[in-house]
Amino acid sequence: MPPSALLIPGGRGQLGADLAAARGAAGLVHAPGSAELDITDSGMLTDAVDSFADAASDAGLRPVVINLAAYTAVDDAESDRATAERVNTRGPAELAGLCRERGMPLLHVSTDYVFAGDAVEPYEPTDETGPRSVYGSTKLAGEQAVLAAHSRAWVVRTAWLYGARGANFVSAMARLCAERETVSVAEDQIGSPTWTADLAGGLLELADSVARRDEPAARVLHCTNTGSVSRYEFARAIFEELGADPDRVRPVATADVPRPAPRPAYSVLSDRQWAEGGLTPLRHWREALRVAFERHGAVWGAS
Repeated sequence: MPPSALLIPGGRGQLGADLAAARGAAGLVHAPGSAELDITDSGMLTDAVDSFADAASDAGLRPVVINLAAYTAVDDAESDRATAERVNTRGPAELAGLCRERGMPLLHVSTDYVFAGDAVEPYEPTDETGPRSVYGSTKLAGEQAVLAAHSRAWVVRTAWLYGARGANFVSAMARLCAERETVSVAEDQIGSPTWTADLAGGLLELADSVARRDEPAARVLHCTNTGSVSRYEFARAIFEELGADPDRVRPVATADVPRPAPRPAYSVLSDRQWAEGGLTPLRHWREALRVAFERHGAVWGAS
């Protein structure tokens, strides 16, 4: 069976770029950025979905939509709830309805911020949610709206994303490594760093599965690189890959570096249901970081 055709709203970011690159010339891919496809614009959204459905039909391919469009400015969302709700909740809900009407499955990417972050073992998709930020609450509302609007929609939660394109923790640490003698990083935030190239591979596997209707029964799934680490230890690993002394990274408490939006203290997501759904677990986060630097080290200034 040929690979699925993909429409990827929010496709100009780091994950969208890796998704498009991973699929390559093997199938039809349309990955518009927000300027080309604003999911809060009903007319633009309808036209994009209809055009994609027609193109997929003409190519003889089964269409799947992977929604990456999101308001991800976590701190700004605290004072801009209206915009966060439009992008993270209402836009995805309308997209899900259009996909339902046209018989297209939808994968909707979400976040660890839907949890309170007070767990002591990896969160299962069925665990109680409890977002502590506007960003988290609008993403959770978006999940619920998508699942209610379309019976063939899946939510994929992930966490701590980094890639070669755009701003992320790895690029920030690389910049600070070049600018400062020491860098202070929270040692009481625990999560699973996830390379966008690896997540892209997982999403493509899921997209092709649902296109051929060999899909997981669970409609909420978690997908991250495996293993867990503190932000502080993650930063030390980044310095190692940069060829810098990891002792230049200094541990601090989250309370010592306050931000407008609270960060989850614990963001580790269990991939048990991902694996039980017949999908391939991602590799360990440390191995992924090493390979990411082999491929993109020059972008981050590795020696």
